[in-house]
Amino acid sequence: MRSADEAAGLTRAECLRLMSTAAVGRIVFTEQALPAVAPVGFVVDGEDVVIAVPRGSRLPAATRGAIVAFQADDLDAARRSGWSVTVIGRARVVRDPGERAREALRPWTAGAGADFILVSCRQITGQRVGVTPVDAHETAA
Repeated sequence: MRSADEAAGLTRAECLRLMSTAAVGRIVFTEQALPAVAPVGFVVDGEDVVIAVPRGSRLPAATRGAIVAFQADDLDAARRSGWSVTVIGRARVVRDPGERAREALRPWTAGAGADFILVSCRQITGQRVGVTPVDAHETAA
């Protein structure tokens, strides 16, 4: 067993698999020359993160063509365990996010239509935190 203070690194494949189990993440971007973060619903589509936002949202303009960070996690505060994955990649606004993303994603706020932001997973890192069996990340499916 790992100690509660030790973190276990994850492979790229493990990061993508774990992210696909989460429904909420955070996109980190620059807005008016300052760091900004927003909670968003998302899906993992291949090696891309696809985010749906209501039309008129500030996110498409703020992220278009920019390098952004995206983070998803599943943390259990009571057990002091879980995982966290961070992606860094270029964001772009897309009209057609693909069939899987279209079916799974709905913007969180009401409104007419949605815009979709696709973040390429150029760099991806992740870790398990807390007390987990040493080989837990190798045997999880």
